[in-house]
Amino acid sequence: MSGLRRRFAPRNDGVASPAVIVHGRRLSYQSRRRLFLILLGAPALIYVVAIALWPLARGIGYSFYDYSLLPARTAFVGLDNYAALWTNEAARQSIVTTAVFTIAAVALEFALGLGLALLLWRDHPFQRACLALLLIPVTVTPIVAGLVFRALLAPDYGLIGYYLATSGLSSPHGLFGDPTTALSTLVAVDAWQWSPFMALILLAGLKSLPTDILEAAEADGATALQRFRMIVFPMLLPAVFLALVLRTMDAFRIFDIVFATTNGGPADATNVLMIYAVKQGLEFFNIGFASAIANLMILCIAVFSILFIALVRRADKRANEL
Repeated sequence: MSGLRRRFAPRNDGVASPAVIVHGRRLSYQSRRRLFLILLGAPALIYVVAIALWPLARGIGYSFYDYSLLPARTAFVGLDNYAALWTNEAARQSIVTTAVFTIAAVALEFALGLGLALLLWRDHPFQRACLALLLIPVTVTPIVAGLVFRALLAPDYGLIGYYLATSGLSSPHGLFGDPTTALSTLVAVDAWQWSPFMALILLAGLKSLPTDILEAAEADGATALQRFRMIVFPMLLPAVFLALVLRTMDAFRIFDIVFATTNGGPADATNVLMIYAVKQGLEFFNIGFASAIANLMILCIAVFSILFIALVRRADKRANEL
């Protein structure tokens, strides 16, 4: 490199050590270490900028334009795309559908996960075997889970859907084909896959609780419900908030299962924000409006993260004071 050369400089112990000289000035050990770390992290930084930051910046820029590919047009419209999210009936319904799905799925998964974690709390070979089996749904790709449940719940040939339709427990179009049951069925499918993940996080929190406090409470005559309400759950709050923030962010941007089962239908009953954004961008080629939807989702996830992080820190501080 021009202006940079390497030579060996004597150390205090008499052993020659490599020194880097830039423009006639020898770099110190701290400067060389800093340069080494910069060069070491440069490939990862370039990758993040090229794959994440640059497309994000382009998406933010596109959201201020009426940018369409068919017909081709580009015009600066300012915040009109964001205003359309509240004035467009389909966009408003998509926001409501996403909120309902997120709240229902996360609440159901938390209830099931907490129950499973309490059942698997004891360190027994049977509990360990059950935990290994419970992790199977988490390893399934969401798109595969959606395809499997679409086949299982199909009203004409599905192993479950056929008997539900013939017995009158579902409409002739199946659970996914009825606007009144499609969203709740998606919530159940999502809960089947991700409740074990919630249980795993909560179980890790339960395993870290000090047993001496629980044993002292039991010796004092506290019932199991009292121990859970007054000791276990308050000390478990950091793990609870961690599980909630991870699942809330993931459920809010759900795409795979919806795309594989209903693709936003029937009658837009499952048209969540991610599906709506993909349709606007890849079907109607309305890139500007699709970018505004994506940016709204990023903003909502950021707000969720900040809120939950503050709650986690507060809960962790309260747990340490107990």
